Amino acid sequence: MKLFTFKQFEIQQSKDVFRVGTDGVLLGALADVENASSVLEVGTGTGLISLMLAQRNVQAEFLGLDINDDAAKLTQLNFENSPFHARLKNSHQDFKTFETEDRFDLIVSNPPYFEESGSEKDKIARQTIELNFRQLISKAAELLSEKGMFSVIIPVEAGEVFISIGKENKLHLNRKVSIRGIENSKAKRLILEFSSQVKEVNESDFIIEKSPRQYSDQYLELTKEFHVFK
Repeated sequence: MKLFTFKQFEIQQSKDVFRVGTDGVLLGALADVENASSVLEVGTGTGLISLMLAQRNVQAEFLGLDINDDAAKLTQLNFENSPFHARLKNSHQDFKTFETEDRFDLIVSNPPYFEESGSEKDKIARQTIELNFRQLISKAAELLSEKGMFSVIIPVEAGEVFISIGKENKLHLNRKVSIRGIENSKAKRLILEFSSQVKEVNESDFIIEKSPRQYSDQYLELTKEFHVFK
């Protein structure tokens, strides 16, 4: 698979692991990592999101988990080859059974979001087979520090259910970013951020493209420290 080159690090890819995509880039660029000293990523894939967050926060320590052995190995390779390697660890583990006494200031995930189908392509990464939303949210609630944030990117259709399950687990929506693929289109993704603190919800819109295959000024500004634009 083609090497994906960012300004400060590179991502080795594999046909057996979900590739670098816009969802991961957006979460890596938008998740609230500023005040975190400990970060947990659930479902690392290539390690992209943790690497972007490590570039943004030069002090935080990171732990990545992935149930897919191929993904865990690929993450390890990308972590080791990065300039942030001393602050990055990863483990081949099932989040549902993950046990630790540590608590995290930020838990971040680009979770599985398609119900099970007959397709084998990206089966674990793209479908809710190994980890459904309820399991993800309840476990995240257990592992957050007192002022910790839980940040995800999900399809807009799943937003209400995800927020409702969050409330059941005493996680309150603090931030909502509605992401449109192209200007004047309907939102297709949501970045949602939760904490145990009840706050006024910070809502905003984000547009990826101003016209087909033409990135918006908003996207270019957000990713200017990461993407190598030709």
